[in-house]
Amino acid sequence: MTTLDVAGIPLELDVQLAYKGNIPELEQFTLWAQAALVERGLDLTELSIRIVELAESQQLNHDYRGKDKPTNVLSFPFENPPGIQLPLIGDLVICADVVKQEAKAQNKTETAHWAHMVIHGCLHLLGYDHIEDDEAELMESMEKRILLQLGFDDPYKTEQTTDC
Repeated sequence: MTTLDVAGIPLELDVQLAYKGNIPELEQFTLWAQAALVERGLDLTELSIRIVELAESQQLNHDYRGKDKPTNVLSFPFENPPGIQLPLIGDLVICADVVKQEAKAQNKTETAHWAHMVIHGCLHLLGYDHIEDDEAELMESMEKRILLQLGFDDPYKTEQTTDC
């Protein structure tokens, strides 16, 4: 676990690798997560990101969402026990192969899509969703704003995702 303060938000980030390919650097994951979590306003935030293969993503997506296919990012918010306040926000599980496939299909750089998936997942951990149209509009506008601030293009210009 590494604690970094890249964007003014101290973040304890635990990146777990269950994948044997290339992924972004820890500092990139941290910057992207901090950019999304700045909305939270806590002094310290803890987050785990697990990078997985297709099989693990598919199993988790099946077990937790009833969908028997791999997906780009799964978000598991942490709920504090009654009377106890912890800085843990939750866990993200990102399937590296799906991110790579989607980046290619959407004609984006892998780095841009990794950034989008981390930000998208973190916003889910903060309680944002995209089931209803008005929720989707709000969440997508936040994603666009955050990604633009980080120097990335609008992720929804040509997006076709694997149903996060």
